[in-house]
Amino acid sequence: MSSESNALVLERFGELPRLLERPVPDARPGHTLVRMLAAQVGHLDLNIVDGRFGILPDLPAVPGTNGAGRVLASDTHPVGSLVRISGKGLGLRRDGCWRSHALVPDATAVPVPEGMDPALACGFATPAGTAWAAVHSVAAVRPRERVLVTGAAGAVGSLAVQVAAHAGAEVIGVVGRPAKLDRVPAAAKAVLAGELTAEAIGGPVDVVVDTVGGPVLKSALGLVRPRGRVALVGYTAGRELTVDLADFLLADVSLLPVNLMTRGREVAADVERMLAELTAGELELAVERHRPEQLADAARRLRTGAAVGLVVLDLS
Repeated sequence: MSSESNALVLERFGELPRLLERPVPDARPGHTLVRMLAAQVGHLDLNIVDGRFGILPDLPAVPGTNGAGRVLASDTHPVGSLVRISGKGLGLRRDGCWRSHALVPDATAVPVPEGMDPALACGFATPAGTAWAAVHSVAAVRPRERVLVTGAAGAVGSLAVQVAAHAGAEVIGVVGRPAKLDRVPAAAKAVLAGELTAEAIGGPVDVVVDTVGGPVLKSALGLVRPRGRVALVGYTAGRELTVDLADFLLADVSLLPVNLMTRGREVAADVERMLAELTAGELELAVERHRPEQLADAARRLRTGAAVGLVVLDLS
């Protein structure tokens, strides 16, 4: 086994990690050594890098909450098998996936079908679980309801569009840029955030799945019928929402947070089913690939909303 390894090491919050050489970790009982092939760059990861999340690692640390690779050594998983890794504080309380070799607790490694693209394997679980939880567990979307999804070309948003459509809903997909209109899944009517009006979408909606927050969320709130629901997933367009309480009470709309950290187990079986559907082509999820030395560009595209689908570091 090669002793050469490298990692993106976070040394100061608010600055991007540096690519540094590190020794390959020594195998030990209860842990699986993985040669990483891909790692997701998600909004959660960037919030951690920025020091703007409720759980932060001691520095220096290696970020990356989701990854995929091949097993090099393990008492639990077959050597050479493809696994995705996440959970147990990876990228939060312990070094994460933005490195070429990762020694992780056995329980964080989950087998994925042989032949699956590691870039898809590394990052599908979080957006899939979040989309399913938002549509079913939180908003409880019913057939023939009208559902508006913001950030509909992103990883969570595009899957939420498809999950809602499969539930029998009429779906409107909102994006912030004209270039993204044709990246909204075909199951939805695509609308620009700057043109989001009741007239543009054909009247009020029953449910909003909001993945971006900020002013887009504020616009979407005014389009929800009384006793409708808004599933709050993300805040890439703004972390704050100011409401007039009198108007809010009159509107009678439920604001419902979607926290996958507390819902992971309840949607686990649904996530595995969605993996099968992704593998079979019944669901689609776009992937952007960047080399580790291109992290700055990957982060910029994710932060500015230019990215489409999953943003992944190619560590192969």
